[in-house]
Amino acid sequence: MNLATKPYFALVDAFADGPFSGNPAGVCITFESLSTELMQRVAMEVNQAETAFLFPADDQFWSLRWFTPACEVDLCGHATLAASVALWRLFPEAVADTVHFRTRSGLLTATRLAASAPSTMQRVELDFPAEVPVPAELPPSVTESLGLTSKPVGVYRNRMDYLLEIQSLEELLQIKPDMQKLAEIDTRGFILTTAANVQSPSGDFQSDFVSRFFAPRFGVDEDPATGSAHCALFPFWRSRLGTSALVGYQASKRGGWIECHSGENERVKLRGKAYCTIEGTLQVMS
Repeated sequence: MNLATKPYFALVDAFADGPFSGNPAGVCITFESLSTELMQRVAMEVNQAETAFLFPADDQFWSLRWFTPACEVDLCGHATLAASVALWRLFPEAVADTVHFRTRSGLLTATRLAASAPSTMQRVELDFPAEVPVPAELPPSVTESLGLTSKPVGVYRNRMDYLLEIQSLEELLQIKPDMQKLAEIDTRGFILTTAANVQSPSGDFQSDFVSRFFAPRFGVDEDPATGSAHCALFPFWRSRLGTSALVGYQASKRGGWIECHSGENERVKLRGKAYCTIEGTLQVMS
C-alpha cells in the first residue's frame, strides 16, 4: 500500500444522528509508532473523551490505541468507528471497505456500509467482543454517589464496568452523579440503563433501550456515546427482550444512537453514522 507520511488529524462525530451530535473522537494517523507519553499528551491537547492513534502494522492491518485525556483504555467503540472513517477519507482508494485493527482487545474490524448523502457522512459496522455483564454486588457508596432516588432493578459487572438497570427513563434522565466520589471507586465506569422507546430527531432511529455512561476515574465524567458499553448493553437487553437486533440510545447532551446486532462466536456488531467535522495535520511529533 502506497501511503503518504504526513501526520494526519481528524475530528469525527461517531454514533451520531447528524453533525455535532454523537461522540466526537480525535484521530491521529502518524505512520510510525509514537511514544506512550506523547500520545497521552496529544490526547490531553485534543481533550475529547478519546483520541485514536493509528499507524500501519503491515499491509493488511493497522495498529490502534485509544487515550482519554487521563489514560490509555482497553476498548473504545466510537474512536474505532472514527478511525475507520478517517482512513477512508485520507485513502479513498487504497484502504479496503473492511479495516482490520490490532488493539489491546485483540483484532477488531470496521466495515463501510453503503454511503448516502451528505457525502461527509459514513455508516459503519464494528465487529467487537461481547462483554457480558454478570450479577454483582454494588459498593455501598455508589448509590449515593450516582444520585439514585430508588433501588436499581439489578446490578451487574463485566471486566470493565458496572451496569445498573434503573427503574424508569425519568429517573435515568434526572440522575446527577457526584463525579469526585465516583472517581474513587476502582472501576472504569458505570453504565445506567432502562428499557424505553425514544425516537431520534432525524427519525432514522427508535430505541429499544436507553443508557448513560459515567467514567470520571478515567477522565470522562459523562461520555456522549459509548460503543464499548453497548458490548455489555446489547447482550444484557437481548436476553431480556428476546431479539437479535436492538437500537440503543445514549441519553447524553449530544445524544448517541447505536444499532446492535448479534455476531458470531460471542461477538457483537455495532452500527452507527459518523460525520467528519475537522481535518488537518498533527504538527508536533516529538
